[in-house]
Amino acid sequence: MRAVVVGAGAVGTRVARQLHATDGLEGLVIVDTSPARAEAAVAAVGAPAEVGQWGPEALDAVDVVVLASPGRHRAAAEVALEHGAHVVSVADSIEDVRSLLDLDAEARERALVVAVGAAFGPGLSCVLARHAAAGFDAIDEVHVARHGTGGPACARQHHHALAADAIDWRDGAWRRRPGGSGRELCSFPDPIGGVDCYRGGLPDALLLVPAFPGVQRVTGRVAATRRDRLTAHLPMLRRPHPEGAVGAIRVEVRGRRGTTSDVTVLGALDRPAAAAGAIAAVTAFWAADGRLARAGAAGLAELVDDAVPFLHDLAHRGVRAAVFEGVG
Repeated sequence: MRAVVVGAGAVGTRVARQLHATDGLEGLVIVDTSPARAEAAVAAVGAPAEVGQWGPEALDAVDVVVLASPGRHRAAAEVALEHGAHVVSVADSIEDVRSLLDLDAEARERALVVAVGAAFGPGLSCVLARHAAAGFDAIDEVHVARHGTGGPACARQHHHALAADAIDWRDGAWRRRPGGSGRELCSFPDPIGGVDCYRGGLPDALLLVPAFPGVQRVTGRVAATRRDRLTAHLPMLRRPHPEGAVGAIRVEVRGRRGTTSDVTVLGALDRPAAAAGAIAAVTAFWAADGRLARAGAAGLAELVDDAVPFLHDLAHRGVRAAVFEGVG
């Protein structure tokens, strides 16, 4: 497989390392708006990684392009499709996810995949939702919550999300809710435990609703402090850290087994940037190997038909999920 990684930040560098550590990689080009940052990533990864410039030469005979840079991914995804490459995007904003999902028809026509939101959350959250859903006869609700951030771009998006309207799916229709509302105490894997989470401008519902026809409710929440909520409409008061601390995701699936209603809660604990790098890399290899469920643009809840092998691949890279069993 030959791959191009666009973006050499906290997530992009992790993606490159994960790709480099997998058998079958024949070529790896790292592209970044900062040549120095791209060179540093290449030095950290080693051969066959090399610095490249975004354009036709970088995309020659490439199997997959991983978009891990801040900002909009639609234009780069279109160029990659035109050159016959699969696309894996770690986008986590509503606008970017929507624009990438609009490429579904073009990607299907070219028999290529555009994996949207293939990071920690969304990304692993979508895979966990698919895994939890396998134990039900019908899915009624999916609720996702996330805690922590990866690199600076992720931290800025988290800050923006608390000020943006949330998009929930309820009873067959989209509902807008104010960001920072709907406080809910969510239990994450230890040692994080219970944390207050709030509605925000998260794209999870856009990716999960198409994956579960007939689902009645889909929501996304993000952990936040009182200060986070009070300052959400202001510029960030301090510069984000190069990489965040340990984060977590929580996925709650409600449905029916026969005539009985039940709930399954899955979670994962990891550094978001490190986990996102592993998830994007596994998705890239699955796309190049033809192991994803269909061509087109979609989230991992649609593209990963059987979550168990995907989760096994992630476990080999140190990303593990857990089942919440509750307290008697």
